[in-house]
Amino acid sequence: MILLEGDSLSRLFGLDLQLGADFFLSAIAIFVLFFAFSFLLFNPARKMLNNRKKRIHDEIQDAADLKSEAEKLKAEYEDKLKNIDKESEEILSSARKRALEGENRVLEEARSEADRIIAHARTEAELEKQKAMDEVKREMIVVASMIAEKVVSEKIDTTIQDKLVEDTLKEIGKSTWQN
Repeated sequence: MILLEGDSLSRLFGLDLQLGADFFLSAIAIFVLFFAFSFLLFNPARKMLNNRKKRIHDEIQDAADLKSEAEKLKAEYEDKLKNIDKESEEILSSARKRALEGENRVLEEARSEADRIIAHARTEAELEKQKAMDEVKREMIVVASMIAEKVVSEKIDTTIQDKLVEDTLKEIGKSTWQN
């Protein structure tokens, strides 16, 4: 038995033409199934994974945006907390200023009212003084008429009459009727 070299090889490994054809057809069938499953199963799975990857990336981006916005708000609130003392001081100084203005206005009104009352009192005092002077003049007239009656009744001379007028004036007082 003489074997050909190509034939011995095929028998040694158990490879024959039928086995090669079956192998070739099986390989084609596997590639066709691979592409069919790839199109029917793997592509939707890849699409689902890509969508999930995109959604996760978007959520991470949204979280980063929210974090940066939160940091900005935190910085704003920290600035406001730092400036709250300044704002409260400004409010207090404004309130103090308004209170001083109110106090000055009230004092000015009080001074004005006091000046008006003083002016009214002076006017009243002047009127009372005038009444008193009129009363003194009336009394002087009464006294003068009484002196005249005495002069007429006693028929005294001018020296006695002058003496009586001077005595009467001394009794009344010169400053009383002149004021």
